[in-house]
Amino acid sequence: MRIELATQPGDVRHPNEDFVSVALPASGKGGALVLLDGVTPPPSGETGCAHGVPWFTARLGGALLELAVSERELSLAGCLSGAISRTAEAHRDTCDLGHRRTPQATAVVARWDGVRVEYLVLSDSALLVESADGAVTAVLDDRIERLRALGPVTDAARNAEGGFFTAAADPDVAGRAVTGSLPRAEVRALAALTDGASRWVEVFREGSWADCAAALARGGPDALIEQVRSAERDARGARLGKRHDDAAAVYVEL
Repeated sequence: MRIELATQPGDVRHPNEDFVSVALPASGKGGALVLLDGVTPPPSGETGCAHGVPWFTARLGGALLELAVSERELSLAGCLSGAISRTAEAHRDTCDLGHRRTPQATAVVARWDGVRVEYLVLSDSALLVESADGAVTAVLDDRIERLRALGPVTDAARNAEGGFFTAAADPDVAGRAVTGSLPRAEVRALAALTDGASRWVEVFREGSWADCAAALARGGPDALIEQVRSAERDARGARLGKRHDDAAAVYVEL
């Protein structure tokens, strides 16, 4: 098995809001990966929370990874729901969890054993699944992209019916995630990317999702993120939203 992961802040003057980790149980049977992209608050910084996004993603990511590994009878949606509840309880007494900008994150989770590979994707991070024959499938939650096609996406669409969903303080949002499972024998490799890393495909058009998986297999996540940073530097005023975004990626050959 090969496991590589990397993350870089978009600006070294600010904490990295992404989270990425992999766990391999002591039993030696299977494993799990978790990748989160914390949602940066608006310039005003108002979130109703005293802790901040990096605190939130560390708490949520740690809880989610632990549940995915230790509670194998739970679905991944159940694990995400439990992790959201656990994190909410950790700051419910000090923070306004009903604030629309309460700390929140996208989520990608994959879990495997000798029989199957399960996955979950919520919001605009990406999961790539390479099959035994080399074909690559991108598992995406495309709600934000569908909304963008209709016009500007406002805060009113956040965690609202007809809008898009992120992991914040409501455990029921886990039921909105894209989920599925595949026979273990049909999966050769997995990769997960926050949108700061998936810019390689979605913004800079360096290649297809299959090309992205091949680049990760060839050079690893560090090299892919460096390619994104190089493209960002060469963009010269292109409309990128953030000039440099936090970026995280993980690559696992099963």
